[in-house]
Amino acid sequence: MVSTSIRRVSLIIVLAIYGSLAPLQARFDPEIDAAARLYVARHVSQWLSDAIIIESVTSQNRLHADLTQADIDEMDRQWQEQSMGGGPLVDTVLGNELSIHLRDIERRANGLITEIFVMDNQGLNVGLSSLTSDYWQADEDKWRKSYLAGPRAVFVDEVDLDESSQRYQTQVSVPVVSPDSGKVIGAVTVGIDAEGLLLQ
Repeated sequence: MVSTSIRRVSLIIVLAIYGSLAPLQARFDPEIDAAARLYVARHVSQWLSDAIIIESVTSQNRLHADLTQADIDEMDRQWQEQSMGGGPLVDTVLGNELSIHLRDIERRANGLITEIFVMDNQGLNVGLSSLTSDYWQADEDKWRKSYLAGPRAVFVDEVDLDESSQRYQTQVSVPVVSPDSGKVIGAVTVGIDAEGLLLQ
């Protein structure tokens, strides 16, 4: 087993390399990728099938079944307008029971998790631990490479510098699967602090 001190030195080297690169340039790191997948298997999978997640996604899928792309675009526009100062759509999602539950999961992770958001079968936010810049995620890999990739998919994004926290993090996205049907009904993205991940 690799000692904590050796892992810490490795981490310092990794972050020093990242720090020498252009600050907005994301990078793939195989060690972080492997650690993120292990974290999903050991931790995320334990709460991914919580009843509140399954019920919230299922309910929103029914509610949004008849939305057109024009409807989705308009909701996304409203979200982006409200993301700076709040508004009915943002406030409703941030204040719902699922979002409260996700904030509790993030809090219990003691800084390792930086954000969590759950999406429905159209890529629209169902619940989130902190505000996202947009409401519709289906045009991004986090939704396409999890929701569309089947029930066992795990998509680990590149390590990037989070401008707000000035910490290196990766996002891991996995499908939300109905325990009754075994079908994919939505997706969840978990932001994970890269330093904390390597020290697990």
